[in-house]
Amino acid sequence: MSYPHANPLVSPSAPQQLLQNVRLPSVAHIRAFEAAVRSGSFERASDELAVTPSAVGKRVAALESLLGVKLLCRVGRGVEPTPAGREYLDQVSVALGLLTRSTFHRRASAAQQRLRVTLPPTFAREVLIPHMAEFTGAYPEIELELMLSIPYLDISAPGCDLEIRFGEGSFDALECERLVDEPVFPACSPAFLARQGGLASPRDLRKEFLLRCPLEPWQPWLAQAGIDWPDPESGHRIVDLGMMLEAAITHQGIALARRSLARRALKEGQLVQLFAVEARPKFSYFVCWHRKHGIDEAKGRFIDWLTAICARAAAPTSAVP
Repeated sequence: MSYPHANPLVSPSAPQQLLQNVRLPSVAHIRAFEAAVRSGSFERASDELAVTPSAVGKRVAALESLLGVKLLCRVGRGVEPTPAGREYLDQVSVALGLLTRSTFHRRASAAQQRLRVTLPPTFAREVLIPHMAEFTGAYPEIELELMLSIPYLDISAPGCDLEIRFGEGSFDALECERLVDEPVFPACSPAFLARQGGLASPRDLRKEFLLRCPLEPWQPWLAQAGIDWPDPESGHRIVDLGMMLEAAITHQGIALARRSLARRALKEGQLVQLFAVEARPKFSYFVCWHRKHGIDEAKGRFIDWLTAICARAAAPTSAVP
């Protein structure tokens, strides 16, 4: 015979009079007793249960009064179970284990907020990912979902909360904030520089040395250096900042670099900066969001954090501890 509304933890065949004669103590009293035995003192048990040591003692005393036996004895500044206490602990530990494993008794974890962020691959690899653990440590309730975009083709994943964009700062239907205002400068590998016999001044450059990338045009830097050249019109054309830097690292020419992306290569000696001349580039990184969605608390925290990370990444090496 089935009992669809019965408690599944209680056998339907249990005599009703037996259940009526059971003296069930409070779970709080049992937990106080178990914690005191396990930790060896009321003080340590109180830290675990977030109550006072006196409250732990009172709960154990109430349990002893209900059962009519002594469960604990004082030993120095601590406590130990009596023989009856050890026997009782063996029995209630099974019950506590069953109660603990029930999903109904577990606290719901702190509500997680998912933040979907679309960003270019080089920015993700060199700026965000190396510091993502810092964000998790500061905001464990915010879960990031990172998706890659293709800046040159203006391709971005749909349904994102925030976008890291590379451009002049004007994007349809998006509100934007510049993440970092950093200069660009020529950089090449030490081996490439040695092959040229050294380059003493910007005037020693030759057009065929310059790696071409439409995302990082040379004209702003050439003008800052006082060189009246247009952007190079021949040579391989690379439409990704990361690939351009990799071409420079592998001795194929001189790239226009920015510290936020080239910091690791500069630090490891794969690239060296040429000359002291630096110039403001045509394009920058911006964090963007849809106007109709606005900024909530999670977005604001991420934007503030990422802005600080970008400032650190773009700072001169000597300024970064």
